[in-house]
Amino acid sequence: MPMTRAMGRRGGEAAALLCLLMLSASWRAAALSLIVTDVECVSEYVYYKDDTVSGNFVVVDHDASWRSSYPGVDFTVTSPENNVVYSLKGSTAEKFEFRVTSGMHKFCFHNPSNSPEAVAFNIHVGHIPKQQDLAKDEHFEPVNAKIAELRESLTSVTLEQRYLKARGYRHRHTNESTQKRVIGYTIGEYALLVALSGLQVVYIRRLFSKTVAYGRV
Repeated sequence: MPMTRAMGRRGGEAAALLCLLMLSASWRAAALSLIVTDVECVSEYVYYKDDTVSGNFVVVDHDASWRSSYPGVDFTVTSPENNVVYSLKGSTAEKFEFRVTSGMHKFCFHNPSNSPEAVAFNIHVGHIPKQQDLAKDEHFEPVNAKIAELRESLTSVTLEQRYLKARGYRHRHTNESTQKRVIGYTIGEYALLVALSGLQVVYIRRLFSKTVAYGRV
C-alpha cells in the first residue's frame, strides 16, 4: 500500500510537470519596435490550429496633428497559404484578435507616407489546451484548464498596458511638438511687433523732422 501511494504521488507530480511544460510552451508574447519606411514584416509560427492571435500597434512618432491628411499605416496578416486573414487600412493605433490555423503567419506594415514612422507592435499567440490533450488525471485537468484561462486573461491585461503606454508616449510627443511650435510662433510674433514698433518710431521721427524744416522755411 505505501508503494502504491508513492507511485501515485510520483505519477501526479509527473503529470503536473508535463502540464506545466505544455502551458509554458503555449505562452508566447512579443513586444517589438519597428521603423516602417515602406513595408516591414514580422513572422510568427503558430503551433496549434484555432489558436488565438491578439495584440495591438501604435504609430508612435508622427505629426498627425499638423498633417490633417496623414494616411496612417496599413496592417495585413497572411496565413501560411498566403491568404489575407486580417487587414486594416490607414490606422494609427489599433487592437486586434482573431483565430488562425497552424503554420507560419506574416504580419506586415505598409507606410504610404514619405517619412519613416516608428511603430510599437505587441503580439501574443494564445493556446488553451483542451482537457483531452492534458495528462489523464481527473484532479489536474480542470485545474490546468483554469490556469490556462487565467494566463490568457493576464496576457490580455499586459497587452492592454503596453498599448496604453505606447499611446501615452505618442500623445506626450505630440504635446511637446505643439508646445515647441507655440513657443516659436510667440517669439516670432514678439519679434514682428518689435520690428513694427521700430519702423513706426523711425517714421514718426522723419515726419516731425520734415514738419520742423517746413516751419523754418
